Formats: sequence, structure tokens, C-alpha cells
Amino acid sequence: MIKVLNKENTILNKFLAQMRDRVVQRDSMRFRRNMERVGEIMAYEISKRLHYKTEMVETPLGIAQLENIDDKVVIATILRAGLPFHQGFLNYFDDADNAFVSAYRKSRPDGSFIVDVEYVSTTSLAGKTLILVDPLLATGTSLMLVYDALIRRAGEPDHTHFAAVFASEAGVDYVRKHTNPDKCTLWCAAVDEELTSKSYIVPGVGDAGDLAYGVKL
Repeated sequence: MIKVLNKENTILNKFLAQMRDRVVQRDSMRFRRNMERVGEIMAYEISKRLHYKTEMVETPLGIAQLENIDDKVVIATILRAGLPFHQGFLNYFDDADNAFVSAYRKSRPDGSFIVDVEYVSTTSLAGKTLILVDPLLATGTSLMLVYDALIRRAGEPDHTHFAAVFASEAGVDYVRKHTNPDKCTLWCAAVDEELTSKSYIVPGVGDAGDLAYGVKL
């Protein structure tokens, strides 16, 4: 199941526009905050798809019946670009467990690259709801390698929500082909058509990690 949020007119589009704008995005603090805001909006939308249970809450004047989330949520992110996006989800799912994965592109002599998953820190995922967040979904290779690494380490979730701010059509297709539609949902704030030979999304946003935390060597 694929959900693209900017197909509807919401305040989300303001934050996406500022993140794309080559002048506005020079303000790294605003870029991080906008990524966090998109995470908050996406967390709210994903919350509608979770399981709920009835609870009784005692107020100063009586008893109130309400529906509360019954899923055990784990939020996972790929370092480093995903950290502010991750924080947006954690602002709403504030009692969730967390997982972190280090994955990076390793260049080859011919100019191509492979993705190396170097570090995984996670709680058990078995029977839980995993929200795997990565701001840019380009080819989809990194996301699927990280997903597989998490499952090998910590067990299979009951359901996985993949979350990206900007995605390419190629990346969306790759995730669709490599996941079970009954157990996985892909959420994107925006999907762009083009992917360059170096796997940059066009028009995209640039390098999210550099924009958020400074240019790396």
C-alpha cells in the first residue's frame, strides 16, 4: 500500500516547499525543523492505521471512555540524515522504542556504489509495529537492506510502515516489488519522477544530511 501525502492540499506542502527552496534550505535549523514537522504530520496519518483498545480514564469529575493505541511501536532510522525526521515521529509516539542503523554508500572504481550496513542497534521487533523512517527514498536499495538487517537481528514485525519525505518513482517501485503488501505500507510526503545516474532525486531537495548537519567530507 502506497500513501502520498502531498496529493492533498495541506500545511504539509508549505514545509516541503521550504525544504526544496535552494535559498530557504541554507538555514539548517529551519531545514531540520521542517523535516521534524513532516515527521509529525506523517506520524499523525500513520496513527490512523494502528490498532486501538478501549480504556477508562478517571477524571476529577468522573470516568471517561477513550480509544488508545494498542500497538507496540518501534521507530527506526538510518543515520545521519534521518535524525530530525525521526524526532518528529518520536514527538507523537513518545512512548515508542527506538532503533538506529548506520548505512552508507561505498564507491566503486567504475563510479557505481554499493550500500554497506555497518551498525544496527535495536530492541526486539517480533510482533510489533515498525516505523522505518528515511527522508530520501532514491533507489530503495538502502531502505530494503536496512529493513532486512533489522529483521535478521530482531525478528519480524507484525506490520512495517516505511516513511520518506521525498521519494523517486523508481524507489517506490523497488520497495513495492520487495515487500509484502499485506505487512508493509509505504508513506511518502512527495514522489518525484526523475532519478539521476548518481541516484539523486530530481527535483528533490539535494543531500538531506548535508543540509541538516553540514557538508561531509
